[in-house]
Amino acid sequence: MHSERVASRSAEQRDSRESRSGTPQLDAVSLAIIEQLQEDGRRPYAAIGKAVGLSEAAVRQRVQKLLDQGVMQIVAVTDPLTVGFRRQAMVGVNVDGDLDPVADALSAMAEVEYVVMTAGSFDILAEIVCEDDDHLLDVINKRMRALPGVRSTESFVYLKLKKQTYMWGTR
Repeated sequence: MHSERVASRSAEQRDSRESRSGTPQLDAVSLAIIEQLQEDGRRPYAAIGKAVGLSEAAVRQRVQKLLDQGVMQIVAVTDPLTVGFRRQAMVGVNVDGDLDPVADALSAMAEVEYVVMTAGSFDILAEIVCEDDDHLLDVINKRMRALPGVRSTESFVYLKLKKQTYMWGTR
């Protein structure tokens, strides 16, 4: 019994450690929990527990920890067209100077769903979701291009969404 508690405590300590980059190190059980939730974000903790070999309470604690650490989010993913957003675009942004203030300003815009700093042709990529073409034009022309440090933008308007999934697992 004592050895089981020690092993369990050691697993929890390993699970809570962070790598040198500040990223949480996840053990196999946490990765399995994430995969279970990627298959069905509403899957009951008891069912997840059976699949990964933990109690419902232990799964609940692990999930809360993963949420608190920013490792994952549990959200409803929609098709923007079905909820009234007729225009999506990926916008490549080139910046003069520090990328962080521009990335932060883009992240604060309600229409911007995704911001990533990149290496290559663009400094930042931002995915935006708008109601229509006028809304898209307003966001790009009056708000994004007006940000201090933005040198140029290039827009890639989505014509049709063929695949949108978050099922890549934890490989």
